Amino acid sequence: MTWNKSHRILFLNTIAFTICFAAWTSNGVLVTFLVDNGVFDWTTVQMGWLFGIPILTGSIFRIPLGILTDKFGGRMVYGLLLLLSAVPMYFLSYANSFLSFALLSAGFGMAGTSFAVGIAYSSIWYKKEHQGTALGIFGAGNAGAALTTLVGPRLLNNLTNHATNLEAWRELPKIYAASLFITGIVFFLFTETKLPEGQANKTLSELLQPLRRMRVWRFSLYYFLVFGCFVAFSQWLLPYFVNVYTVSLVTAGYWSSWFSFPSGVIRALGGWCSDKYGAQKVMYWVLGSSLIISLMLTVPRLESYSPGAGIMAKKAGVVASVTDSEIVVSNVTYQLAAKESVNYDENADILIWPTKQSWHKPMVKVGDTVVKKQLLAQGITRIYFQANVWIFGILVITIGIIWGIGKAAVFKHIADYFPKEVGVVGGLVGALGGLGGFFCPIIFGYLLKFTGLWTSCWMFMFILSAACLIWMHSVVQSMLRSKDPNLLRELEKK
Repeated sequence: MTWNKSHRILFLNTIAFTICFAAWTSNGVLVTFLVDNGVFDWTTVQMGWLFGIPILTGSIFRIPLGILTDKFGGRMVYGLLLLLSAVPMYFLSYANSFLSFALLSAGFGMAGTSFAVGIAYSSIWYKKEHQGTALGIFGAGNAGAALTTLVGPRLLNNLTNHATNLEAWRELPKIYAASLFITGIVFFLFTETKLPEGQANKTLSELLQPLRRMRVWRFSLYYFLVFGCFVAFSQWLLPYFVNVYTVSLVTAGYWSSWFSFPSGVIRALGGWCSDKYGAQKVMYWVLGSSLIISLMLTVPRLESYSPGAGIMAKKAGVVASVTDSEIVVSNVTYQLAAKESVNYDENADILIWPTKQSWHKPMVKVGDTVVKKQLLAQGITRIYFQANVWIFGILVITIGIIWGIGKAAVFKHIADYFPKEVGVVGGLVGALGGLGGFFCPIIFGYLLKFTGLWTSCWMFMFILSAACLIWMHSVVQSMLRSKDPNLLRELEKK
C-alpha cells in the first residue's frame, strides 16, 4: 500500500460521499420550493415526513451495507450503490402526489448508506494513528448538504424561470440522478478492491458481535446529536428562515449552506484533534458547547406584554385629577411613569439583548371615590426580543461547526475500539445516529404544531445535548472510581 494510492481512494470516497449526501438531503430544498409556490398543499408535518423519509432508508440500511463492505469490499458496494440510487432519483421527476413522492424518496434515500460504506472502505487504507484524520477528511463530504442548499434554490429559480414555469421543477431530480450515475462509473474505473484482514471469512453472527457492547449504543446517541441533528437542520433551516425571517428561498438556502458547509469541512480538523488530544476530551467540549448554544437559541422572536408594578391608593379619597404623568387623590399626588418612545428601529437595527419598556395606565377617572389600597394605575411592561437574523445565523453556524468536530470524534472512538469491525460498527452507529435526520424533522413539525414556536426545535436540542453529556460524564466518573490499571489509556480513547 502506498500513500499515493491511499490518498486517491480517500479522495474518490470523499467526492462520492459529497454527491450522495447532496442527493440524500435534496428534499429540503425541493419540498420547501414546491410548498412555498403552491405546487403541493402539504402541511409542516407532511414536509417533516418528506424531509425525514430519505434519511430513514439511508440510515437503517447502513448496517447491512457496512457488513457487505467488510465482506466484499468498498469498490463493488459503493459503485453499485451510486448507480442504483440514481434510478428512484430520476423517477422522482414524475411524482404527482405525497405517496409517490414519499416512496421514491425512500428509494433514493439509499444514497445515505454511502457513509457506512465509505467509512469502512477509507479506514482500511490507513494506519491506526492516521485513521482519525482520514475519516475526518472523508466525513467532510457532509458538505454535500451545503452544495444542495446553495445550488438547489438557484437551479430551481433558473429551471422554472423564477417560478413562472413551475412544472420545470421536474428537471432537478434528473440532474441529481445524472450526477449519481456518472460518479458511480468513475468510482468503478478508478478504485480498487481491498478487504479488512480476516473479515471475508467471518460469519454474520461474528460480524454482529460488537453490537452487544453498550459502548456502541452510547456512541450512537452521540452521533444522533452531532450527525442526525445536523442532517435534520440542513433541511429544516430552509422553512425556518423563510417563515421566521420572511426571506426568499434563495436567501434561506445561503444561510443553510453556511450552516452545512463549515460543519462538513471542519470534520477533518475534528479528526486531527481527536488523534492529538483524544476523542473523549473533544466530546466533552462538543457536548458542553452544544448545550450552551442550544439554550441561547431557545428564546423566540417575541413581543410580550405583562402586568408590572402598579400604584395603589395610600388612603381613601376622591380623585381630583388624572393626567399621563400623575393622579391626585384628596391632595395626595401619585407620579405615573409615561410610555417612552424608542430611539431605534426595531426592524432595521441590530438588537442583541431583549429591550424593556414600563409605564402606567390610569384605572380611575376624575370624581371617583377610592378606598385605601385600591389600584389607581396599572403597571404595564413590554418585553421585545428581536432574535436578529445575523446573531441567530452566527449561533447556528457555530453549533454546526461544533457538531462537525463531534462527528469525527465519535468515529475516532470506533476506530480505536473496533479497528477490524469499522464497517459494521460504523454502520450501526451511522444508522442509529442517522435516524436523527429522520425523526427530528417530524418531531420539529409536531413541536411547531403544538407550541406554535419555531424555536421549540432548539429546546429539543438542549434536552438531547444534556442527555448525551450526562451519560458520557457518568461513564467517565465510573471509570475514575474503578481500579482499572489501563484507566488512563481508556480515558484517552473514551
